[in-house]
Amino acid sequence: MSETTPFDEMTNPDGTIRDAYKAFEAWFSSEDPAHLRAKAREAEAFFRLTGITFNVYGQAEAAERLIPFDIVPRIIAAREWAKLSRGIEQRVSALNAFLHDIHHRQEIVRSGRLPREMIARNDAYLSQMIGVDPPGGIYTHIVGIDLVRTGPDQFYVLEDNARTPSGVSYMLENRETMLHMFPEIFAKNRVQRVSRYPERLHASLAACAPMACTGDPVVAVLTPGIHNSAYYEHSFLADQMGVELVEGHDLRVVNGRVAMRTTQGYKAIDVLYRRVDDDFLDPMNFRTDSYLGVPGIFDVYRAGGITIANAPGTGVADDKAIYSYMPEIVEFYTGEKPLLENVPTWRCSDADSLAYVLDNLAELVVKEVHGSGGYGMLIGPAASKKELREFRRKLESRPGNYIAQPTLSLSTAPIFTRSGLSPRHLDLRPFVLVSPNGIDITPGGLTRVALKKGSLVVNSSQGGGTKDTWVLEDD
Repeated sequence: MSETTPFDEMTNPDGTIRDAYKAFEAWFSSEDPAHLRAKAREAEAFFRLTGITFNVYGQAEAAERLIPFDIVPRIIAAREWAKLSRGIEQRVSALNAFLHDIHHRQEIVRSGRLPREMIARNDAYLSQMIGVDPPGGIYTHIVGIDLVRTGPDQFYVLEDNARTPSGVSYMLENRETMLHMFPEIFAKNRVQRVSRYPERLHASLAACAPMACTGDPVVAVLTPGIHNSAYYEHSFLADQMGVELVEGHDLRVVNGRVAMRTTQGYKAIDVLYRRVDDDFLDPMNFRTDSYLGVPGIFDVYRAGGITIANAPGTGVADDKAIYSYMPEIVEFYTGEKPLLENVPTWRCSDADSLAYVLDNLAELVVKEVHGSGGYGMLIGPAASKKELREFRRKLESRPGNYIAQPTLSLSTAPIFTRSGLSPRHLDLRPFVLVSPNGIDITPGGLTRVALKKGSLVVNSSQGGGTKDTWVLEDD
């Protein structure tokens, strides 16, 4: 599966340009490099002026950073996107069915396809959700599926983000920046729009309103506050949807409903798009020391008085040990073979798998089962002997906390450098909206790119950047 030379999404092995990139390459070749460098600086200034930053945990001296933006778009052909969309829809449908099942009859456990301990001993599994039916039967209202490419027709799912997937604001701002700076490129390329995402998000959330809703659904976004790493996105989405951005102290339970403080008194909320983790959502039901959530909100939720998006307990679907069972999960709930493959995965909780991982640590990628953002991860080929020794101790002391995967030869696409175009490894996070009205996949998503030559780490928290992602219209 791994190749010596990575698949280049723009250029064929013989040096010719792939069809999807031909119009862009013709335009780029005709441009003055000095003009493009000036445009790249302009883009950085625009992002800084707009306040498009993120916080880096554990680095007080550089707590707020600008995510580097590359002006060369990542371009996906209509045929490729159609195939990806079918696989994403299948996977998201299976995830939602899985979350319903494990909080009700647990048929997948009874069938023997998933070991009981994967649920019973899972820190992200909320026993309080057992028997709870979310409005419209939707658990995963907003999903991000991380994909990597290794060949012309080979995509793998790297992980599922079913809890609080972030990055959609960067997808939208990347496109807005490109339209502002290079309107002429869009005249030469028929690129599918992403700008309607906030409108679609609002409609999708409103379609999930609870039975207690009696008029037009009132939607709000719950943020932990300005110190959260994704606060820019929380405020951006609330503003774009035309809804209130609220914190826990703005809300209280009034007459069996969750209501927000307004200048006219408290107003009931029907749908709360929360960007607060389960543990902090309700101090009466979860962490008693939480000041971020709303006392009693979970009781209102169980009684059908509010929709919480995403539903409490969806974090179990983000678990990387559960991920290793996704081929079985997809087949169990859809009756079909997965259209998108998983990356082969060793569960370190298994003694034989652990032995293999320890013997081959320098060649593998090892991840925490509940990790995110690139934290707590080992990339064996890039690790020092000291890092390998330290990680070996972690694995031996808590094997069930880790999974391991082969080091994939991720595809590359060009970034703009001082010396011209240069290939860099990248991934893709498409964003999916789920409601009783269906599954809506935004054409494209967030492309994250490793800016350092040869690096496989694309996370913004680890020094990666982003690109605009183009999905072309059908010819």
